[in-house]
Amino acid sequence: MNTENQQRNPVILVHGIDDTEAVFHKMRAYLIQRDWSVYSLNLVPNNGDVGLDELAKQLADYVTTTFAPEQHLDLVGFSMGGIVSRYYVQRLGGINRVQRFITISSPHHGTLVAYGSRRPGCVQMRPDSIFLKDLNSDAVILEQLNFTSIWTPYDLMIVPANSSQMPVGSEAIVTVALHPWMLTDSRSLAVITTVLAERIKLPFLKKASS
Repeated sequence: MNTENQQRNPVILVHGIDDTEAVFHKMRAYLIQRDWSVYSLNLVPNNGDVGLDELAKQLADYVTTTFAPEQHLDLVGFSMGGIVSRYYVQRLGGINRVQRFITISSPHHGTLVAYGSRRPGCVQMRPDSIFLKDLNSDAVILEQLNFTSIWTPYDLMIVPANSSQMPVGSEAIVTVALHPWMLTDSRSLAVITTVLAERIKLPFLKKASS
């Protein structure tokens, strides 16, 4: 293994609603084949019965018990998992550990589909929910790390699809037809590996030298 690979961060994959870590089967194999160390966890319950803030605590606990305190991490969240991951980064101290953060088809500004359920986690993913308004009120914090949103304009789970856009970080549009295909399409996987291989940007160093 070369020096570049040795310096790569562990990658944590965070699944969406009604999913388990098994949804990342192809992505996990793809990344491992390219010399990344890949981790994932099952959020319980996965059906929206508890708030996304509660699920984010599970992610925080997983990080604490799995990695050394000084270990930097890269985070990939799919759909609801992207919002769970954002709460971890923005509210539970993840900003101090995560260097690269990718969301895939996540409802950053809510999805109309969430009106189909009154479960707490679904209510939080409705457009203009108190939960999302709070997270988006200081989304600028994501500029402190390498943040990328990947999404498709044809998404029927994230409605409207451009809810996955963010005013900070980078974005990549992958024109796949179905929400779950975002995890298996070769174009998505290529974007993810490109982002995970990027050098870390340190904006505070630029400010200090200006």
